[in-house]
Amino acid sequence: MIKPELLMPAGNIEKLKYAIKYGADAVYLGVVDFSLRAMRKGELITLDNLKYAIDTARSMGAKSYLTLNIFAFNSDIKALEDCMERIVDSNPDALIISDVGIMRLAKKYMPKTDIHVSTQANILNYEAVRFWQDMGATRAILARELPIKDVAEIKKKVPDMELECFIHGAQCVSFSGRCLLSDYMTNGERKANSGNCSQPCRWSYKLVEETRPGQYYEIEENEKGTHILSTKDLCLVKHLREMIEAGIDSFKVEGRTKSLYYVSATAKAYREAIDEVMKNPEADMTPYFNELLKVGNRGYTTGFYLGEGYPKDGYSYDISKGLAGADFLCEFHGVEDGYYKIVTKNKFNKNEDIEIISPSEKFITQVTEIKNTKGEELELANTNDELLVKLTKAPREAEFAIARTVGIKGENNVFKT
Repeated sequence: MIKPELLMPAGNIEKLKYAIKYGADAVYLGVVDFSLRAMRKGELITLDNLKYAIDTARSMGAKSYLTLNIFAFNSDIKALEDCMERIVDSNPDALIISDVGIMRLAKKYMPKTDIHVSTQANILNYEAVRFWQDMGATRAILARELPIKDVAEIKKKVPDMELECFIHGAQCVSFSGRCLLSDYMTNGERKANSGNCSQPCRWSYKLVEETRPGQYYEIEENEKGTHILSTKDLCLVKHLREMIEAGIDSFKVEGRTKSLYYVSATAKAYREAIDEVMKNPEADMTPYFNELLKVGNRGYTTGFYLGEGYPKDGYSYDISKGLAGADFLCEFHGVEDGYYKIVTKNKFNKNEDIEIISPSEKFITQVTEIKNTKGEELELANTNDELLVKLTKAPREAEFAIARTVGIKGENNVFKT
């Protein structure tokens, strides 16, 4: 078996670094206006720091793929052409493209740069893969609607074309993410295919009868709720062997708008799971699945990949936002006079057991001391504070370590798949 690439999202500079430290072979990143995700937090990736982001990834041993996968209007083409000099200077390892007009610009300005055809192009068959190969693409990012057996057939028919598949993360209710709901529901202010989806598929809906305005009726699905369009998240960690055997070159995790914790913990779980499968194809993937229960999810599904159509239990009728089986407690930011500097994300107490994860470790420890930056001792670490702590066991890689609560919480269906 050939070891696949682990491709992680990089929603900002910080997440880019953590994704790579926690095991990513490559990251995908976008700039505002030309990407299908509009970022709002952290050190955002812009045309001004794009070269720095790509150089940083390269210096850490990872590749960077730049997403230019909007469906472009004339105004978008003009704006992109004005930016091409800076994109050329940033020198990404590949461009992710869905629009043939943008592809034409890419071939004009960056003829030696690899082109990866976005999942938005709805690639479902080997003739489509051959078409994009004839157009000069080097990789096809296949539609999520394909079963693994079809992916294997495509690889046999077109062995010299790289294939990329999603293995984890949120899914769109529409075919390959080509959705107009957000555009319609926000009167054109938040267009899904221009990077600013409002996710109306996650909203709760009620029914109204046209002759009875103002009288709303609950829409029920097996008495579970009204999130009738909200799909569960994709998770294929238990099927890595079949996907590797199918010849997939790159395993992609969704989530450029997800948290630093999500990116780190998910990268670590899949990095270790892939390495384990490569050593032992029959290895039990349950421990890695349990790790993935600890990050935000709407419940997990295998989607279309097992070849039986979309599963009946693949929708998240009771929740819209992902819930995590463990709370993200803090980030570590080095050591000062024997204390570890942290930034808290959720509350925790002195003498509480917490779980530390880092690129090379995972262990449970206890918080023995908490101090604020004035040196005052505290019993409680509050959210969004900058604090100093001591632990019974400390992480070796303090710069990239994070902490979470111990175990998997939650008795609802979100954490029982």
